[in-house]
Amino acid sequence: MRALRFHGVKDLRVEDVPPPDKAGPDDVVVQTAWCGICGTDLHEYMAGPIFIPTETDPFTGAKAPQILGHEFSGKVLSVGSNVRSVKAGDRVAIQPLVAPPDDFYARRGYGQLSARLGMVGLNWPWGGFGEQAVLREQNVAKLPDEVSDEQGAMIEPAAVVVHAVDKGRVQAGSSVLITGAGPIGALTALAASAAGATRIIVSETNPLRRERIMELGVVDDVVDPAAADTRRRIADQTEGGQGVDVAIECVGHAGALGTCIENVRKRGTIVQVGLSVGPGMVDISMLVTKDITLEGSWCYPLTLWPRTIALVASGKMPVERILSDKVGLDEAVGRGFEMLTKPGAGKLKILVNAAA
Repeated sequence: MRALRFHGVKDLRVEDVPPPDKAGPDDVVVQTAWCGICGTDLHEYMAGPIFIPTETDPFTGAKAPQILGHEFSGKVLSVGSNVRSVKAGDRVAIQPLVAPPDDFYARRGYGQLSARLGMVGLNWPWGGFGEQAVLREQNVAKLPDEVSDEQGAMIEPAAVVVHAVDKGRVQAGSSVLITGAGPIGALTALAASAAGATRIIVSETNPLRRERIMELGVVDDVVDPAAADTRRRIADQTEGGQGVDVAIECVGHAGALGTCIENVRKRGTIVQVGLSVGPGMVDISMLVTKDITLEGSWCYPLTLWPRTIALVASGKMPVERILSDKVGLDEAVGRGFEMLTKPGAGKLKILVNAAA
């Protein structure tokens, strides 16, 4: 079978690799449909290996060269003798986190926090940029007819933002500021709208993405954080000019977190979703004197997947609106990775079909 594998910085190769053997007792073999290019994939492409192991992972057995891709959908080809939740022919979305069952956090329902966490497409032997993948039963979720294969490939990033919105306690009538209009920021806007937010403001430096985010139909205003009147413009859209109830940081930059601290109201909540590549300085005094709650948000509890799939199936979270392009495996680097890492790019989510 063909697969796109990471060998090193800016070294992705479409190669022939052996297809999966017969499914083990607890395994599911999936034929991939669509796989999204994630920001994590882009970081690996530009600066990796970061999460990809160069020595054999003691838990998963994975080692570079690694098949990339963890945001994907597919069709079940075969299942092991112990598998009960899906059968051959079922359409599924992949939940890529794999934690050891005896882990301290996994036993408490928070396997995403395991120090030995495996992730399909990063440090698991299989990934979504291959024609087939072997997964554990707990890593596949059956899709209803109302969810397309393309939408199914976006359930994983959708779960990330639903978790972030939950942590921010966004509710009917909330005002929300989102920093960053990339794929996660755009999905956060959709999730906040689905949760009942009545005022959604996005802060973004890229003019192309400022235009693109408004096309979602759920954002009330988009601002440039560098503009002189930004703070007043945001305040004027909130009750009593006090600032937003919730700010969700989707950039991973200290400056963006500073924008959240400045513009959230006293006793408001900030949720940090974006991952920073290094330490940064923030105004701790303002954080304290405004009595702000600062929450970190990492991945999602695995129990969140049924809710996320239901949100997409209902039409309340139209994830397909962030889709910019669909390409085949041979085009994945040129029309996918290169396009998304180009400075000033306006595209959001690009899906890859490993069979094309």
